[in-house]
Amino acid sequence: MSFKRPLAGAAQALRTVALAELRLRLRRTATLVTVLVVMALSWLMISDPAGGSTLIAVDGARVLYTSAALALGTAGQTGMLFGLAGFYLLRGRAAQDVRSGIGAVIGASIDGGAPFVLGRWLGGVLYLCALLIAAMATVMLAHAVRGEGPIEPLVYGVTYVLVFTPLVLFTASCATLCDHWAPLMGKRGDLLFFVAWVAQLALLPQLMSGHAGPAVWLFDFTGLSGVLMALSTQLDVTRLSLGIADFDPAKAPLLLAALPWSAQAAGLRVCTALLAVLPLLPALRWFHRYSPDRVKPGRARARRSPLALLNGALRPLSHLCRPLFSLASRTPGMAGQVLADVALTLAASPAAIALLLAAQVAALTVDAARLGPLLLACVAFWGILVSDLATRDDDANCAAMGAAVPGGAERRYWRQLGAGLLLAVMFSALAGVRLALLQPQRGLALAIGLCALSALASCMGRASGTARTFLVAVLAWLYVCVNAVHIPWVDAIGATGAATGPSMAGWAGAGVIAALAGQWIEGRRVR
Repeated sequence: MSFKRPLAGAAQALRTVALAELRLRLRRTATLVTVLVVMALSWLMISDPAGGSTLIAVDGARVLYTSAALALGTAGQTGMLFGLAGFYLLRGRAAQDVRSGIGAVIGASIDGGAPFVLGRWLGGVLYLCALLIAAMATVMLAHAVRGEGPIEPLVYGVTYVLVFTPLVLFTASCATLCDHWAPLMGKRGDLLFFVAWVAQLALLPQLMSGHAGPAVWLFDFTGLSGVLMALSTQLDVTRLSLGIADFDPAKAPLLLAALPWSAQAAGLRVCTALLAVLPLLPALRWFHRYSPDRVKPGRARARRSPLALLNGALRPLSHLCRPLFSLASRTPGMAGQVLADVALTLAASPAAIALLLAAQVAALTVDAARLGPLLLACVAFWGILVSDLATRDDDANCAAMGAAVPGGAERRYWRQLGAGLLLAVMFSALAGVRLALLQPQRGLALAIGLCALSALASCMGRASGTARTFLVAVLAWLYVCVNAVHIPWVDAIGATGAATGPSMAGWAGAGVIAALAGQWIEGRRVR
């Protein structure tokens, strides 16, 4: 009886922490934005065969949109991106505890050890599962519109559980480790996971070729190995095209059985799920318990950006911003404030200045065929740079001071939106002008897309209160844009040449809605 009471108390603490973590994340506006992004991407994955592209093709023949095909196809595409996005969505809870002062209370609690860490981990797992449920529901809705055959919830459920369970456990375990082991709380944790993610990318050629060894299949947390193993029971995966694939309408379509999972494939995914929990063990053993000699508020506030690693070495480049500061001081009104925000953003990130200069050199030297990929790279750099522009004042604890100046918070919102747009123009204008001279329609798409993305950056930042929401959204969009080069709605900036009049009008409307929604959110927060 003496053993049951401590176990019951630990189980209760675990349940309380996990549910509190889940509720805290689900109640945030960032979660609503993230769910909408997840649903939009899940819908875009399933292209309409009437347009000449399909989700899965084998040697030019498309696979019919049955429940098994849609479940495996969407799971295979989602895994790689979901792991990276999920880590950054879960990351940073311990830093928030340190900044808010609640960390000291947790550290002094009798349950502030293993039950607390396990509860945080379990809450993160449940949160990622909620996002996957939203994705699966969207795919089933797309099945109702474009699918062939009945919707089979059991097939979707089994497939998503087998494919995503190792990925969810591994992502949550790594995020928990980087938050609760002091040496990994800063940029080292982000870098370590990024290296692990790149290592997963390196496995893709071996998996697609069909020559991967047992160890590769066992340590593939993304789930692509399981998808290919399930498909290989009925299809030739060496000639497989997964994603937005072209197909030959003259070839007879292929039919995939309802449950193509073999006992071997399911067993491998179970073993991979067990391995995925291993990063959690060091977090349980070396949890910092918010000890002041191991976790300092200054380190918890440190900006985690891939470009931050280069900022120290490139600090002298900040002097290039002095003329911009001088021009801002002489320019009256909103224009001067926008210039000042741009100068401050570049001065704080010298690596961005180096990338900005490199983008101009590349725009002058690359041939016309490479202008599209160059624009995508420029937007990627810009997206990382401005992801925290709308939340910078909150992170520095000076939002109230900014709201007290003439114009208040709403004026600050439009100033930051203008600064984001101006930075986007600075990164891509030269390449965009060259592209517009060759194809004016693509230049128009670029102008509309930059305005829309800038508005989305400000709106998402103000709505969620975190830089990660827009960062994850823009990286997800770039991933889809690289793989879906023929879909007009994906080509927001004219990089692939697929943009049409309706798609540009849609992006323009999305930009206007995002800008007005951001202003409304900012005004509501102030009131």
